[in-house]
Order: sequence, then C-alpha cells, then structure tokens
Amino acid sequence: MKKSQIILFTVTLVLTGIIYAIVLSNKKTEIKEVKGEETIKYIPIQVIKNTNRSLKTNSYGQVTPYTELDVAFEVQGKLNKGSLLLKPGSQFRFNDLLYKVDSEEMFYTLSARKAQLSNLLINILADIELDFPEEFTKWNTFIESIDPVSYLPDFPICNSEKEKMFFTAKGVFAEYLNIKSLESRMSKYLFLAPFNGYVVDVYAEPGSIINPGTRIARIANMENMEVKLPVAIELYDKFKEKGAVQFLNSNNEHIGTGKIIRTANSINQSTQSIDIYYSIKPLPGISILSNQYVTAEIDNLISESMCVIPSSAVKKNTVYILKNEKLIKKSVSIIGSKQDSLFVDGLNNQDTLLLEYNEPNKKIKKYIGIERQ
Repeated sequence: MKKSQIILFTVTLVLTGIIYAIVLSNKKTEIKEVKGEETIKYIPIQVIKNTNRSLKTNSYGQVTPYTELDVAFEVQGKLNKGSLLLKPGSQFRFNDLLYKVDSEEMFYTLSARKAQLSNLLINILADIELDFPEEFTKWNTFIESIDPVSYLPDFPICNSEKEKMFFTAKGVFAEYLNIKSLESRMSKYLFLAPFNGYVVDVYAEPGSIINPGTRIARIANMENMEVKLPVAIELYDKFKEKGAVQFLNSNNEHIGTGKIIRTANSINQSTQSIDIYYSIKPLPGISILSNQYVTAEIDNLISESMCVIPSSAVKKNTVYILKNEKLIKKSVSIIGSKQDSLFVDGLNNQDTLLLEYNEPNKKIKKYIGIERQ
C-alpha cells in the first residue's frame, strides 16, 4: 500500500471517530434533558382559604294537584247534569252536585218496598198488641213514621230475645235491611263534589247512557297542591332540617311558601337525586295554577366554614393536594355548587390544591406548584 493511501485512511478513520463522539455526546445530552422533563412537573394550584358562607339554594319543580280523581258511577243509566254544566276548566265547590244518573225507576221500586214493609207491620200489629202490649206504642209510632219518599227511620230496639225472634220470624228484619240496602244504592245515583276544585277533562256528556265504572270526567283539588323537587343527595339532610321553602315564578317573583309533606324512599334513577314533596300556599292576591313551573328557594340553607374550588379539581368527592412536592389524595364533602365552582368542606387553610384533577405519575419525582391568579 502506498504511503499516501495509508495517510488518507488514517485521516478518514480519525474524522469518523470524532464525528461519532460528537453524535454520542449530543444523544446523551438529549436523554438527560428528557429525563429532566419526566422528573419535574409544574402544576396549577390554589392555596385554600376557608370562610364562613351562607348559601342560597334553588330547585325546580312543577305544581300538581294533591288530589286528582276520575268521576264515575257504580250504577247504570242515563247521565244527567248536576247543578252545574261542567266543561274543562269549570270550577265547583265542596258538595256541589256534579252529575246524577236517572233514578226514577229505582225511586219507584224503593217506594214500593217501603209500602210493603208498612203493610207487613200493619198485618202483625194485632199480634204485637197481644204478645208485647208494653211495646205496642213503639211499633205503632215506627209504622206511622215510614214515608215512601223519605229515608227509613231507625229500627226500634228489641227489649227481649222473644221480641227479637218474633220480628225475625215474620221477616221484618230482612225486609228492613233490604230497603236500607236500596237506600244506600240510591245515593250512588248522585255524585257530590268531594272538595273545592276544577274540571281537568270531560269524557261523557249529559244524555249519554253510562255503565258502572265509565269514566265521565277528571277533577282536581285546587286548594291543596304540591310540588315535587329533586334534591341532590348531599343536600337531602339539609333540606329536611330546614323544612320550609319560598316559591318564585319565572320572573323571579315570590308567589308562595311551602313545607315538606313527604319524601321519597329511593333515589330517582334519571336525576340521581331524592324527590321531596312540598305543599304550596300562594301569597295574598297571587294565583298558582296546576302544571305551573316554579323555583323553590332556600336561603341560609348552609352557614359554615367552607372553601370554593373549581369543579375540575374534584372527582368522586376526592381531590389532590401538594405537600412536600408530592401529590396526596384527600376526601372532601360537597356542600353546594355554583356554575363551574363547588362549595366544599374537608380542606384545611393553607392546603395547596391541585386545580385539575390528575392521578400522580410514577415517573414524576417532583411536583412544583404554580398558583393561579
């Protein structure tokens, strides 16, 4: 090999070694820098400051009648109107005659049975005077008080077992009870208003022939109404303890007050809340209508030491705080919420809160907090 070739080969080898050394040195530096990025992480934090706060909490619901029922009869016949011509929206008062079924045939049947009872007693009046002379006046007065168009008077009291057996054998007891049964059935031809209310809907008109159980109308109580409010599980005990609420309309005006009537015994699956039912009493001069949407407001529901943190910092009632450059999980109680913030209890003053909930990374050896203004 020529001397010039040897020199050229040597120079090339030296240059290759130098370039390899430089590339290897840059790679190590890059690795160190990447490792440095994995070792230290800067995180947004908030220094906790607990204060005493009084929260105003709202919930929304719809007004519904406490009582809503169908008008129907247990008897068959021609439907007649009562003291009012009822249409949807019509109002009525307690004991108003809403509907009646034609009872002319029933009336004559009942009158005939009362006449038969009178005839039966008259036929045995002589035996009563003979066997029970001291009871004659009582039974004679009873016969005279039987009126075919009026309710039967009370049955006389039998003062001896012999007297009782006598009237039982003559069929007087059986006939009297049969007539009382017919009188009771006669009352089923009338439907009296069970409360002050209004007509929700009408399904049959006067003049139609109805069968037992036919739905004629639907009525609702307009004096006793209620509102179902969904309440967050964590606020359930607070609502029960407070008891009363103020109701507002869509214009944020106070329209009434209410108190707890009852509470649900299970969680509403669709809202994951507990339903509480409140009465609603309108303020003087205010009308509250069925199916109206209202806002229930409770002032000073909670008055205790708490802090306000972003909702992004909480997951399943837990947060992370920064302590000695490490992230430590801590449980908190959510007391209330407002937009994207939460009112929580369980954090101490000067705790350093991680503002964006994140599980710790094992590769991160040191966390450095940057307080967000």
